[in-house]
Amino acid sequence: MTVGENISRTMDMVRAAAVLVRRGMVQPTRPRDVLRAARALRRFGTFGGLAHYTAARYGARHALSDDTIQLSFSEVDEQSNARAQTLANLRGTGAGPDERSREEPTVVGLLRRSSVDFVLDLAAANKAGVRTVLLNVGFAGPQLADVCARERVSAVLADDEFAPLLSELDPGIVQLVGSGIVELAAGRSVSAPAPPARPGGLVLLTSGTTGAPKGAPRERISPLQSAQLLDRIPWPRDSAYVVAAPLFHATGLATCSLGLALGNQVVLRRRFDPRDTVHAIDVHHAKALVVVPTMLSRILDLRPEVLHGFDTSSLEVVFTAGSSLSPELYRRATRLFGDVVYNLYGSTEVATAAVATPAELRRAPGTVGRPPVGCTIAAYDDCDRRITDPDTVGTIYVSSGLSFGGYTDGRHKKSLDGLLSSGDTGHFDDEGLWFIDGRDDEMVVCGGENVYPLEVENVLAEVPGVREVAVIGIPDPDFGMCLRAFIVRSDEAGAEAAPDADRIRSAVRSRLARHKVPRDVVFLEALPRNETGKVLKRALVDMEKS
Repeated sequence: MTVGENISRTMDMVRAAAVLVRRGMVQPTRPRDVLRAARALRRFGTFGGLAHYTAARYGARHALSDDTIQLSFSEVDEQSNARAQTLANLRGTGAGPDERSREEPTVVGLLRRSSVDFVLDLAAANKAGVRTVLLNVGFAGPQLADVCARERVSAVLADDEFAPLLSELDPGIVQLVGSGIVELAAGRSVSAPAPPARPGGLVLLTSGTTGAPKGAPRERISPLQSAQLLDRIPWPRDSAYVVAAPLFHATGLATCSLGLALGNQVVLRRRFDPRDTVHAIDVHHAKALVVVPTMLSRILDLRPEVLHGFDTSSLEVVFTAGSSLSPELYRRATRLFGDVVYNLYGSTEVATAAVATPAELRRAPGTVGRPPVGCTIAAYDDCDRRITDPDTVGTIYVSSGLSFGGYTDGRHKKSLDGLLSSGDTGHFDDEGLWFIDGRDDEMVVCGGENVYPLEVENVLAEVPGVREVAVIGIPDPDFGMCLRAFIVRSDEAGAEAAPDADRIRSAVRSRLARHKVPRDVVFLEALPRNETGKVLKRALVDMEKS
């Protein structure tokens, strides 16, 4: 690392520390708290240390609740301590004892929906020095088995509903289903365990929308990196957060952890239900709501009499991440919740890249905003030259301090100038606001012209009677490729108001160039999506082939 890079990193650390002070995460008047937090994170890792430190700071206050249980900060720490002792003694063989190095950490797979158990298991694994792989609850049996074999999982902690899937696993993998770990932990000490030689790390899985899900390790996270979420968002303290985004995904996990660190009660649900979500906001007087855009859309699609039957005026932050927030969805959310919508752009690999504030979204709907403290975002052209002119589309590269060092299978993403490719294309405007134009691998060349489906999708999202839309490229004998639009009509649209194919094409033709008008329009009951709400465009392609 050069002298200049050292100076830049030091300045980022200073700015990040200032953010933590400004947002109340760190109180300079209580230096003992700062030292206690740093010591807890060093000894027990990010999530184990969080449970240990917040118990000392917030004690009997409500910390976590789900469909069935509510725990205080002290109870979260104590119960995760007991589970940690259980996990430290697990000795599954996984891929086979001859294939596992004695130096390798024990690896557990966590196959749970968003719940108190999820958080307890993750904190316990950190405290026990056990690496945790966050498994997608949407996996089929063969995919689950493949991921567990690749990640060298030796034990799986799963909810009861997933028990049938576990029959696909290697017989050497320990299976703790439902309350299995609770039963094993019964009677064990709830005191803090001896710190492990190395805190358990974390492996996040990519969404798998462009192929098999890949493992992105997060061995250790500096508390200063919390500043990236705090810098541009005034996260509330000492209140309640409703975290609807799934915890096995970075959005839900990061915001749940942040909420606990700031002394909030985090309200979780095993399954997302739009009506239950607004009800939880009302009951808990929640000041923050965490969703992926699809969830936000489903909340806004509730009948007006249902929506207005609940009080959501307590909300100060509506946080979205995980996929594109269309301008129309932002406008609808603002009409209901007020000027409190924040949008984060990032990925499993690069972590945080940019955050859009309500003022920025109001000025430029569709923007992903600007990079927060400690983050850098840039666009490069096809010759790997950094783009310096506004409104010039290129491939997005990011540095956040959380960017991973490579997938667990040894593969990596391309990097330039210390920045990692996000796989997206985008541009910035003359005020420095960033915009994402689409996935690099989704670009369609129609008659020699480049088309990014996201631009067309954003136009169609504003057509009355359209609830959901996805656009893909398909082969065309005359133009090489053309566009096919998949439309889900709104339930509220009557027969006369429901858009037909001609109205869909006309809406695009009135706003965009001719080569961006879909040749085909297909109407569906629902778009295929994964558990985090991302549209599975490969399924749309396969659907057309079948």
